[in-house]
Formats: sequence, structure tokens, C-alpha cells
Amino acid sequence: MKKLTDFLNQFSPLSAPTLALIEQEFVSDKLNKGDYFVREGEYAREIAFLESGIVRAFYINHQGKEYNKTFFSAPAVIGSYASLISKEKNALPQQALSDCVIWRLKFDIIERLSESNIEIERLRRKIAEQFFIWSEKKQLEMALLEAKERYQIFKQEHPGLEDAIPQYHIASYLGISPTQLSRIRQSGS
Repeated sequence: MKKLTDFLNQFSPLSAPTLALIEQEFVSDKLNKGDYFVREGEYAREIAFLESGIVRAFYINHQGKEYNKTFFSAPAVIGSYASLISKEKNALPQQALSDCVIWRLKFDIIERLSESNIEIERLRRKIAEQFFIWSEKKQLEMALLEAKERYQIFKQEHPGLEDAIPQYHIASYLGISPTQLSRIRQSGS
């Protein structure tokens, strides 16, 4: 639980009473490699703090090809925020790429607590703002940078991930083929 509270406090410092309120609502769980936190077509109902492990968010095109949109490496918050907010079915499944330890929290509890606790409301906003900034940065990188540059950024932002997951997942995330990734890696970039 300390990893969770440390993670939350980095976004917005929380008082001891607020931390106690939050801690009592989270439920410890785990995902085994290959398990889904949320599937495509489901209504998202919860978020989770990823204490250890790696999770990917991806989408599947009409031909059945998968594209990795995001990797979550612990510590991180996972969950389909778009589905939670819109109350629509999830379009981005989230799957464990390794065994994971998570702390689940029902989204309706977050909403209820936010109504009466300004610290929790502020925390939600700060986390959403950080994700928005990251998402916009990733979109610009995909549109404006060469594959070699995107690969270098990936290595900086996800140290150690390259050795922990299959290369085809990284190639998909970078928007290139596994062969292109192999060439980039061999060129020493």
C-alpha cells in the first residue's frame, strides 16, 4: 500500500485522513500474464493501481491486426478512462504482459468520494492532466518523428521494458514492423 500512497502523493499531496479514506477502498488483486484488466466491448467499471508488472492497452483493426497504444509499467494507473467517463463500451483492451500486482478501485466510489473531498477531486484532475499531456506528446511523436527517434524516446521513457516484452509489441507501439525494429536495433540506435 505504501507504493500506492507514494504514487498518489507525487501528483498531489494528500492528507493522512484522505489517504486513510482512499486506502480502505482499494482491494488487492493480481493479474497473471495474459489476463485482461478490461476487454474490448465491456463497460469499464474500475481503475487499478499497478504496483508491479506490465500492462498494454491496444486496439484491433477490422482485419484483426493488433496495435499497441500504451504500455503501463509499474507504478501506474490502469483502466479505460474513456469508457468510465463516457459510460460507453471499452474500445482499448488492457492485457497483462507479465504477472502483475494491482489494487482495484470501483469508479463509482471515486466519483462519490470526489464530491465530498477536494483533495481527491484535485488528484483526479492532476492524473487526467498528466495523461492528456503524455497522450498529446505521443501523438506528435508518431506524426513528426522518424522511427529511430521514436525508438530512442521509447527506451528513455520505458527503461528495461525492451528486455521484458516481445519485440513485436514494441514494433507495434512504434508503428513499425518487427523487421524495421530489428534493423534500427542493429544500427546501434
